[in-house]
Amino acid sequence: MMASVLKWIVPWEFSWVFLLIFVTCGVLYLRGARRLPVSVGRQLAFWIGMAMIYVSLHTYLDYFFEHEFFMHRIQQVLLHHLAPLLIIASYPGSVLRKGLPLGWRVRLLRPVLRSWPWRLFSAVLLNPVVATVLFVAFILIWLVPSMQTLAMLDWRIYRFMNWSMLVSGFSYWWLVLDHRPRPPGRMTPGMRVLSPGITMTPQILAGAIVTFSKTDLYPIFEICGRAFTFNVLTAQLVGGVIMWVPAAIIESIGGLLAMRQWLRLSRSGRIRRKPRPARRGARPAPVSVTQD
Repeated sequence: MMASVLKWIVPWEFSWVFLLIFVTCGVLYLRGARRLPVSVGRQLAFWIGMAMIYVSLHTYLDYFFEHEFFMHRIQQVLLHHLAPLLIIASYPGSVLRKGLPLGWRVRLLRPVLRSWPWRLFSAVLLNPVVATVLFVAFILIWLVPSMQTLAMLDWRIYRFMNWSMLVSGFSYWWLVLDHRPRPPGRMTPGMRVLSPGITMTPQILAGAIVTFSKTDLYPIFEICGRAFTFNVLTAQLVGGVIMWVPAAIIESIGGLLAMRQWLRLSRSGRIRRKPRPARRGARPAPVSVTQD
């Protein structure tokens, strides 16, 4: 019994870098949650998202993700859509920051956030246009059969593919679920609601193409050895449906969460409305004059 459980926990491909980042984030969140009042719902969303990332990248399930197309699509939907959405929806920034020792926050974190390399990095990666384009582009690029073949044959490209999906998912959902008005937020509240509808359209089209294809688009899974004995086209159909329906549902949920934040900002009066310019030729409002 213990041996069978350990089989699934032991990573298919061990990574010290991933483990260090994962443990560091977990420890900081635990420390921060003890110092800040964090609701049970937010903590649950954070830890479920973290668990999805760990299972997708650092367990024996990674073997199936590398040897079956529809399993690979499940991994990508988790890394690109669901896990980043859950973690960002828990708004962990203040909790992680509070988890750092005070001296580190003052002497390390603050100078880093004010440095020009970080400002340049955030200005590019968190630019709404760049983040949105990368969010869609990385899905489509890794669906190209030749790119998928390269990723499956070279472990370095395979890891880059997974990290690119994860990082682009975090940057995109950070912009969409931003709870602040613009400025200082980088997207207008209305655009945050519309953006998931825009980004899901090419993904739906790509999913439909894969779903209804009558040829094996990804023979690399046959070359590497499939994990299951499913029919090739059936497995491809299931993979296309996964990136078509569940991914679209997750993005719709993200749009609803952005709508919730928009309504909250409207009720609080934090959305600034530009005054309407006076029409040309319009008469000024009459001024009443009273005599003493």
